[in-house]
Formats: sequence, structure tokens, C-alpha cells
Amino acid sequence: MKVVLFCGGLGMRMRTGTPGDVPKPMQLVGPRPLLWHVMRYYAHFGHTEFILCLGHAPHHITDFFLHYTETHSNDFRLRGGRVELLSNDISDWEITFVDTGADSPIGERLRRVRPYLDGDETFLANYADVLTDAPLPDMIDRFAASDASASMMVVPPTDSFHCIELGPDGRASGITPVTDMPVWINGGYFVLRQEIFDHLPEGGDLVADACVALAKTGGLLTYPYRGYWRPTDTVKERLALDEAYLRGDRPWAVWER
Repeated sequence: MKVVLFCGGLGMRMRTGTPGDVPKPMQLVGPRPLLWHVMRYYAHFGHTEFILCLGHAPHHITDFFLHYTETHSNDFRLRGGRVELLSNDISDWEITFVDTGADSPIGERLRRVRPYLDGDETFLANYADVLTDAPLPDMIDRFAASDASASMMVVPPTDSFHCIELGPDGRASGITPVTDMPVWINGGYFVLRQEIFDHLPEGGDLVADACVALAKTGGLLTYPYRGYWRPTDTVKERLALDEAYLRGDRPWAVWER
């Protein structure tokens, strides 16, 4: 299946305010950007046709792939002054780069790449900044067996906030970590059918418009997952992933197993 990756946002909570700020999916985890890790996840399961929805600072993404260096993440042998790769990452990938606008919402980015889906009935989509080890084939199979127009992976919240139960006099009657609440949040991994475009208005959003509309009619399937899932909305979260990578703790790297 083709994989649509939304990688054109500003990533405001990751920005330092300098002109050289890179798109959030290009923030490094180990020697490679987040975007690469997400793409390797899909490629591991055989999905190697990618459509990148570009927006903010697109040259950071295009330059990375146009000048890709396999030796940064693969073993190699130097013989007679020539590099012999012992393995490679992206030789079988097909990547389509599409400028979907610097300020476009997610739904509009998806609308603008529709022609590049070549009419495929089912395709995958992702925010390109969340890492997981979720079983993608099972996610796809459950969706294929349904009549839903869209599937969204949902996960328990990971924030460290606490929910306070209040009595009528304003006194706290209980405190519960948000992670223990019966709440699910959007995990950022989607399986979609072409009908999704029937619910996407011009300038609309994938979740707030299309998924909300489908949820009201039973057209939205969820894939609850309690396994490994890590967002990178903040610098702290990205640094935690980078540190985990360096110590060899990277459950999302399913291609290493």
C-alpha cells in the first residue's frame, strides 16, 4: 500500500524560533531523523511507496533524500578506495515529494496528494513524528475485514498529569493518573479508503472534520493498542527517544529484530 506521510507542519513546541528550524519529522533520533524511522517501520512490513506531504522548510527533507548517505546507518567495506555496502536502507523505496503548502491543515494536505494515490482503494497515512512497534499487518487486516472508511490507532494517554475528582464543596475526593483513566487518544496511524475524501472539505482537517463525521455514522474503526508508542511533540520527548536509541533501547525498530 502507498503511505502518505504528513511532514510539513511547523512543530511549534519543538521550535527554537531561529530561521534554521527544521520540520519536526527531521529532528534526529540517533543518526537519522524521525521521518526515516517511521518510513523504515512501514518498509519493514513491505510498504515502500511513500508520498511526502511537504510544507514548512521542505528543502530539509528533499535534500536529505537527494543526498542520502547509506553509510550513516549501514555497515560497509572500503576496498581499493571504493565503498561496498554490506546492507542498505532505501534502495527499494519509491518516494513522491509533494508541496502541499506551508500552512495547510492535515486534511487539505491529504486532498492535495490524492492524484498520486493512483486511485488505490486503500492506503496508509501517518503524522511522521510518532514511533511504535504496533503490528501493522493486524491493523490492516482488521480494517480490510470491516466496512469502515477509516481506521485510527488509539492509545492510552502518556502524559504525567493527574485527574482530580471534586466534591460539591470544592474538596478533592480522589486523584487518578490520566494514564489510569478509561481514555484513548489518537495514535497517529491510519488506514484509509478513498471514501475519506467524501468527508474532507477544502481546507479541512483529517480528524476534526473527516473522522468526527465518520464516527457519527459508524464509519470510523479504531485499533486500540497498549504496547510501545511514543510521541515527539516536545524537545524533551525527542531527547528521551534519542537517549533510548543510543543505549540500544529502541522497541520501534522492528526491522532490527
